[in-house]
Formats: sequence, structure tokens, C-alpha cells
Amino acid sequence: MSDPLLHVVLFEPEKAGNVGNVARTCAVLGAELHLIRPFGFHLHDREFRRAVMDYLEGVTLHEHANWTAYQASLPAGARVWAFSAHAQTYHTRAGFRRGDHLLFGPESRGLPSWLREGLPALKLPQPGGGRSLNLAVAAGVAAFEAGRQIEGW
Repeated sequence: MSDPLLHVVLFEPEKAGNVGNVARTCAVLGAELHLIRPFGFHLHDREFRRAVMDYLEGVTLHEHANWTAYQASLPAGARVWAFSAHAQTYHTRAGFRRGDHLLFGPESRGLPSWLREGLPALKLPQPGGGRSLNLAVAAGVAAFEAGRQIEGW
């Protein structure tokens, strides 16, 4: 994709089904998907294929060996937003722009603090409490809000 709406970035994702669902979200939004190794699954796993269905053909998928490789792939001026339950700012206040990168951590532990440092951090509201949202749900909520801000839906 030459001018993607967004980039959804999953740091060390663990569950194939979640990644498959995020890939479907990227397909319908016109977003690119970045996966940063190591993964807790293989892209040919049955659970991943079942979740992504036939949407994978519509997704530009980037695989990165590690965080450093991902950072090296970023164009000058790229904006990366770190999503974390520890953030102070809600995602609705971000002021997203076309081409922004939305970064999410692994399902079991979220983004490590060393990675969040130096990045603008955002959180999703959780008025009912709980530790965190499912990765695919969180990525979908954030990506659609970013799309709404960018495209004015």
C-alpha cells in the first residue's frame, strides 16, 4: 500500500487468533500490519488462518526480527503511539494523522517500560475496571478511532 491510513504494530504477539483478527481489522481499514518477533506462534498455524480467513491477501504484512529492526524501518518523521494501561492520556485525545503507527504489546504482559519510554503513550478507557482488554479488541478500538479522526467518519 503506498499511502496506508495507519500502521498497526504488534510487539512480540503471543496468540495466533488475536493476530489473525487484527489482520482482518487492518484489511478493512486499509492499514498495514507490522509483527515484531519473537512470536508465540507460526503464521501458518491453523488458529491464525481461521481468524484471518481470506483477508490476509488484502493486508500488507511486515515482519521485523526485533524492536531495533522495526525502528530501523521507520521513515523519517514517523509517529509511533504506544498503547498501555499505564498511560495517562486517552486515545481519543491523540490527534492521529495518516500513516501513524499504533503499537501494542504482548497479550500476557503489555509493552515493557523500556519500550514505552520516549514514546507518546495512550490508553483506552476501562470504566468497568479489569486489567486490560483483549489485544484484538484494543487494536480494533484504537484503529477505528484513529480512522475516524483522520477520515472524519
